[in-house]
Amino acid sequence: MKARYKYRIYPNHIQITKLNQLFGCCRYVWNSTLAYCNQLYSDGQKKPDYVDLTKQFITQAKRELIWLKEVASTPLQQSLKDLDQAYRNFFDSCTGKRKGIKVKPPKFKSKKSRQTARFVGKNYQVSQDKIYLPKVGKIKIVWSRPLASQPSSVTIIKDSAGRYFASFVVDTCVEYLPESENSIGIDLGISTFATLSDGQKIDAPKPLKKNLKKLGKFQRKLAQTELGSKRREKAQVRVAKLHAKVKDIRTDFLHKLSTDLVRKYDVIVLEDLNVSGMIKNRKLAKAISDLGWRQFRTLTETKCEKYGREFRVISRWEPTSQKCSHCGFQGGKKELNVSCGMLRKREWTCLNCGAFHDRDINAAVNILNTQSALETVNQPITKVETVKATVAKNPIQLSLFNKVAEGQTETIKRTRRKRQTGKLADSNDVSTRPESFLQLSLFD
Repeated sequence: MKARYKYRIYPNHIQITKLNQLFGCCRYVWNSTLAYCNQLYSDGQKKPDYVDLTKQFITQAKRELIWLKEVASTPLQQSLKDLDQAYRNFFDSCTGKRKGIKVKPPKFKSKKSRQTARFVGKNYQVSQDKIYLPKVGKIKIVWSRPLASQPSSVTIIKDSAGRYFASFVVDTCVEYLPESENSIGIDLGISTFATLSDGQKIDAPKPLKKNLKKLGKFQRKLAQTELGSKRREKAQVRVAKLHAKVKDIRTDFLHKLSTDLVRKYDVIVLEDLNVSGMIKNRKLAKAISDLGWRQFRTLTETKCEKYGREFRVISRWEPTSQKCSHCGFQGGKKELNVSCGMLRKREWTCLNCGAFHDRDINAAVNILNTQSALETVNQPITKVETVKATVAKNPIQLSLFNKVAEGQTETIKRTRRKRQTGKLADSNDVSTRPESFLQLSLFD
């Protein structure tokens, strides 16, 4: 399997100028080719293939534009390959060959956003503390971990905060970790990031929420600057650096958590959440985006594949929050709020067996138990409250709308006969009340 190894690089001032020139040439080839393809589409013509586009926008363009010769030719070719792949993904998505979310057509690149340039083959060299790029020079690199194998390509990245990275693509083998014979179900939430089926709760750092006031201050100063001014550029970098800090804190937390789970458990079960649909809720979009649910699932799934663990996802329509993990009784949708002070209601009692559940832990246990093939499913960790002896002798009404408690059927029949004959008793008599009043409640 292929994996990416990302490292921080530190180019000097001359190398920064050369890298910016390289990014600009790659961006020019992409944008000019995209504009040409859009024009052909508007005229009703087909898109040319990669070979024809290379001859026109690299080979012939270098004869007219001398500054294209000052950079390496490999990143320009890779830019056209990326554009061709983007078009291919878009066409496959339109025809149904590519499953998943619909892919949009490629867009024009801006110099204010993230910049990339990719080198393949033997056009670059890796040494002990530097990486050599053609027509750029030897750039200082910090190896945070050794490469797994000889890389097949390297992508030079400049993010919006002005930081430079080198991303290598290497071939890795599956590293099987020792079996722990443990399985875990994970319920993701907002107040608590992850609740495990063994009762453990994990809180997220929520970096965006903590830096929201500082971010608003920087954005207000950015809005007060003039377009095209140096002060505006500095304000943009200040905002981008804060966003990069928030992203790094979140990514570090997700990496550590996913790695710890993969090392401890053989089977990890998650719920398939519709994150893209949930963030459309304007009241929850910021909180959900600050947690990174989808990134956590991607990291966990990738690491399970890398270390030989089993990763499972259950359907999003499973009633994990409505079902009792002790007896399996489904008592319907649970309310998140109570009327008194709008306090969060995170606990409930099963009407069938009387088991007292924590809402999140019960959902995590149900997520784990949904996988019927698992043999290492542990019993739910819940505390059971004793029900009165009268409940055991006289079965109570479990559903408040559908069924009638046993022992009340004859009373209802007598009431119906009285209504038909016109001999109704006093309204305070229990036997004359509607059938819904005859249904008992566990809390009466």
